[in-house]
Amino acid sequence: MVVTKKILLRELRDLFFFFVISLLQGFLMCRQCTPQRFFILTAFTFFMWLLLWKGNAFLSGILSRKISWTEFPLKSFLIGISVTIIYTVLMVFSLMKAFEYMTNMSFGKASMNIIYGAIIVTILISLFLHGREFLMFWRKASLEKEMFEKESIAARYEALKNQVSPHFLFNSLSALTNLVYEDPDKAVRFIKQLSEVYRYVLETREKEVVSIHDELKFLDSYLYLQGIRFGEKLKVTIGTIPESIQIPPLALQMLIENAIKHNVVSEEDPLTISVYSENGFLVVENNLQKKTSVDDDDGSPGLGLTNIRKRYEFLSNEKVQIAEDQKKFTVKLPALKS
Repeated sequence: MVVTKKILLRELRDLFFFFVISLLQGFLMCRQCTPQRFFILTAFTFFMWLLLWKGNAFLSGILSRKISWTEFPLKSFLIGISVTIIYTVLMVFSLMKAFEYMTNMSFGKASMNIIYGAIIVTILISLFLHGREFLMFWRKASLEKEMFEKESIAARYEALKNQVSPHFLFNSLSALTNLVYEDPDKAVRFIKQLSEVYRYVLETREKEVVSIHDELKFLDSYLYLQGIRFGEKLKVTIGTIPESIQIPPLALQMLIENAIKHNVVSEEDPLTISVYSENGFLVVENNLQKKTSVDDDDGSPGLGLTNIRKRYEFLSNEKVQIAEDQKKFTVKLPALKS
């Protein structure tokens, strides 16, 4: 209701402006005219201002939505000026013919002067309107850039909190406690792999992307620790993946941990996870055997997936694809290039 009232007041203000400037033009251009001719000239000027200003504003809005000012500023400006001039000539010519038909008044030799004057006025109007559109889109782009930067910082912060959760550390130390007594040699290797995991976390905490080679090397250490915990209950296969691919750090680990957290992992029902490349995407797929309830350490189900989505929104125009059916759960990450 408030917005409608504001629009109505703005339109009434514009109409009042057109009326005043039309009276002023009529007075300056037709001081010796009869009242009837003065009225006709004022009405013609009023409708010309109305059609040129409002029509060009409407066309400017359409062109701004069709051709981005931020991506194609010169193209947008040139097409805008061309459309404006064509529209102006057609509207002024049509308006003159309409007034000649209704009033039996001929514009005569003044027709071309009116058209030339209208074009000059319209170009000035267009410069104002297109300048305003450019500034609005520039401001919008600046705000979006600032928003993405803030979201990126927030996503990194959330990533650091959730990359290797306290729950994972607790389970790893519990497994290590048993290994120390059962198999000291394996315990030593376990500690080495655990240190590799946390070293990678520290090394990549400031990075937006890492090479798939580094990510898979880290994943190997992470899966060794999970293998000690789950044994044959967890089976992870990694297919051939192009080395040119880049990925947000720990994205694969998050997806595998997400699969472990939300699915049954047992000898009767082993959890099978596949990681492979397909059609420009890095795919992480697991058989679906959902737990009846999930204990979320942070109280936020799916936070890992949300984290990955936000980071990809910042890094790529391609979106993370998530699919689920009765048998499997699939996440496709856009393959980022160097």
